[in-house]
Amino acid sequence: MAGVYRPRHPERTVLYRVLFHHFDRFLTEYESRFEREYGFFRPVVKEVVEKYLDCGNPRSGFARIRCPDCAEERLVMFSCRTRGFCPSCHAKRIEEWGEWMRETLLLDVPHRQIVFTIPKRLRVFFKFDRRLLGDLCRSALRSLSRYFEVVTGSALTPGVIAALQTFGARINLHVHLHFLVTEGGVDEAGVFHKIPRIDDSRLADIFSREVLAMLVRKELLSPEWAERILSWRHSGFSVHSLVRAKTKPEAERVGKYMIRPVLALERLTFLESEGKVGYRWGRDGAEQETMDYLEFIARVTSHIPDKGQVTVRYYGLYANAHRGKVKKAGLSPAALRVVEEELRRLPAKGWAAMIRKVYEVDPMVCPRCGGAMRVVAFLTEHAVVDRIIEHLKLAFVAAKPPPPQAAFQGLLWEAEPPAGFFPDPPAEYVS
Repeated sequence: MAGVYRPRHPERTVLYRVLFHHFDRFLTEYESRFEREYGFFRPVVKEVVEKYLDCGNPRSGFARIRCPDCAEERLVMFSCRTRGFCPSCHAKRIEEWGEWMRETLLLDVPHRQIVFTIPKRLRVFFKFDRRLLGDLCRSALRSLSRYFEVVTGSALTPGVIAALQTFGARINLHVHLHFLVTEGGVDEAGVFHKIPRIDDSRLADIFSREVLAMLVRKELLSPEWAERILSWRHSGFSVHSLVRAKTKPEAERVGKYMIRPVLALERLTFLESEGKVGYRWGRDGAEQETMDYLEFIARVTSHIPDKGQVTVRYYGLYANAHRGKVKKAGLSPAALRVVEEELRRLPAKGWAAMIRKVYEVDPMVCPRCGGAMRVVAFLTEHAVVDRIIEHLKLAFVAAKPPPPQAAFQGLLWEAEPPAGFFPDPPAEYVS
C-alpha cells in the first residue's frame, strides 16, 4: 500500500493534545476542583470526549480505497460524528445543514438575525438546569410573536430558526439565543405582512417580562425580585437585530454562524513558559484568556449539550408540522403554534463530497495518476485492523502539551539540590 490518506490531523491541535494527555486527570480532580462551579459531572461529557479522541483513529476502523487504473491504495479513517464538539465533524455538519436549509427550508424573503441576551445574574439558573433552555427559547418566541402583533395589529406566523448557545467569546458561560427570522409573517388569510424594521429596545422589554414571568412561575425568582430587575435602568436584557440577509445564500451564511462550534481552533495557543492554554478573543483576537489545562477542559466540555437536548429549533412557517400541511393544496398557514423539533436526519451528501467542501481536498482522486478511486472494503474487525496497522507502522499518539517551566524546578531548596535531582527535559520540549 503506497500511502495512507488522513484528512484530519487532530493530534496537531491544542484541543486534541490537551484532552489526549489530561482528560483522565480531569476526571479524577473534577469533584474536588470543578463541581462547585460547573455542577455535578455529566456522563455525556466523558462519552463525547472519548468519541472525539477516537475520531480518525485507525484502531476504530477505516475504509480501503483503490485506484483501478494504477492500483494505488489508501486508507480513510472513520469520523466520530459527535454533535457540536469535534471541530472536524461539526464542520461537515454545518455544511450539510446550511445546504439543506438553503435548498429545502428557507422561504424566498429577507431574513433577520435577532440575538436575545439575558443578564449575567440570571444565567446561573440555566447553567445548572439545562431544561430551562427550552423555556428560554419559547419565551423569546412569544416575545417576537407579541411584538409582531403589536406592530401590525394582527397575529402573524413568521418563519423562525432558533439556535441555543451557552458560550461566549472567552468560552465562558454566556446563555443567549440566535433567531433567524423572516421579515414578517403570514396572517390567517394567508397574506404575508412584511416588517422591515425591528425596535430592539421595545422587543427587549417584552422579552425581559416574558423571561422573568417564566422564572417566577417556576419559583426560581420571587415576584419582588422580578419587579426590581425591571425597574433597573440597565436590566441586562438586550436584543440585537441589525444583521439582515436579503438572499438565501446570505441567510445560509448567517445560519451557519448561528450553529458555529464552541471555539475557533486557530485562536488556541500553548503558552509554553507557563504550561497553559491561551485563547484569543475580541476584535482581531486582540484579547487573550489564559487558563491551565484542566480549567480549559472544564470550560470547553461544560458546553457539550445533554443527550436529547434540542439545540436548533424550528417554529411557525419553518416547523415541520406546518410545512407538511402547506404542501396540501388549499390550506392556509395555521396560526403560530409552538412546534419544536430536532432537524430530521439529513440525507448524507457523502463523506467524499463533504471532505472536498470543508477541506478542499478530494480523497477519491488518485494522487499518482489522477484517476477516480473506489471504495473496495470497510474494515472494522479488530484482528484485521490490528494486522494492517502493524504492517503499515501506523501511530496515533498526540504530542504532549508543554509543561510549565516551574515543573522542572521542583521544591524550593535552602541550598543547592542534589546533583542529578532534576532530570533533563524531553527533547520535544527543548527549543
